[in-house]
Amino acid sequence: MSSDNSTFQIDNDSNQEELYEHYKFEVDKGQQLLRIDKYLMGKIERITRNKLQNAIKAGTVLVNDKEVKSNYKVKPDDKIRIVLSTPPKEVKIVPQDIPLNIIYEDEDIIVVNKVAGMVVHPGYNNYDGTLLNALSFHLTDEGAEEPIVPYLVHRIDKDTSGVLLIAKTEMAQSKLALQFFEHSIERKYIALAWGDFKEDEGTVEGYIGRSLKDRRVMTVFPEGEFGKSAITHYKVLEKLGYVSLIQCQLETGRTHQIRAHMRHIGHPLFNDNTYGGSSIIKGTTFTKYRQFVDNCFKIIPRQSLHAKSLGFIHPGTDEYIFFDSELPEDMQKVIEKWRGYIS
Repeated sequence: MSSDNSTFQIDNDSNQEELYEHYKFEVDKGQQLLRIDKYLMGKIERITRNKLQNAIKAGTVLVNDKEVKSNYKVKPDDKIRIVLSTPPKEVKIVPQDIPLNIIYEDEDIIVVNKVAGMVVHPGYNNYDGTLLNALSFHLTDEGAEEPIVPYLVHRIDKDTSGVLLIAKTEMAQSKLALQFFEHSIERKYIALAWGDFKEDEGTVEGYIGRSLKDRRVMTVFPEGEFGKSAITHYKVLEKLGYVSLIQCQLETGRTHQIRAHMRHIGHPLFNDNTYGGSSIIKGTTFTKYRQFVDNCFKIIPRQSLHAKSLGFIHPGTDEYIFFDSELPEDMQKVIEKWRGYIS
């Protein structure tokens, strides 16, 4: 990519890293009229003409905040921004017959209710048995020479359950990537968090980035010296003594956003081992209470977090659609146990 008067940035979506790239350019004052596809081919390294044409068709190439066609000719001082979906690091996907809970499917998208414990895509220490392996099996006809691999547009953590959206075409992926980048997709989570919230509703703001002490953990940098802007809106749904059932709505989507934000304000998620919720944070010293909490931990041996719903503009029909899911059995059981405890 040549520099000229251009700026370049990559931004990350939600609980997922580098699923799209965001480029921004300001055209040089001495630039002669040139088709935008040719201009961008000369600016962005390793981009293919097909990928660029798909991005233009998907409406993710904007000039002065307006969609353009591939024959548009850039002019001096034009402000161009482009959102490109990027696949995870290349790993061979082997189709595997793994059960899936598919909520919805059409020619453009698949919406699944992911179970806790399933990794979304192959990577370090998780080379198979993932959601992508299962989806590839679902989509690939028997005897096909090459497996069909769908396109990720966001992720949720291995031990978080809930609604996940996957694109079946590169065009759908590009359109959805723009919505995730612009934070126009409505995502709500249900969580069980330690403590009694002082306010029934609130907003947590703080830059989230990898901990300087442990790269596996995300931390909040209030002053913005590191990390990226992150905003979580929460609402208390039910007070259950020493824990609270909350709803979280993401305005941004950083890796481990809810988990890191809740720890930051002193309410780590129940049994979240990574973020300090897997020991007794609130409550009494009574032996029976400790036994009660330990029994709850055994019922839900993971962070108590579920991606409840997802609303977005369909990439094929341009209509708003919304999907909701039931809480998984382990969360329901633990919530009932706490209701019984406080009663």
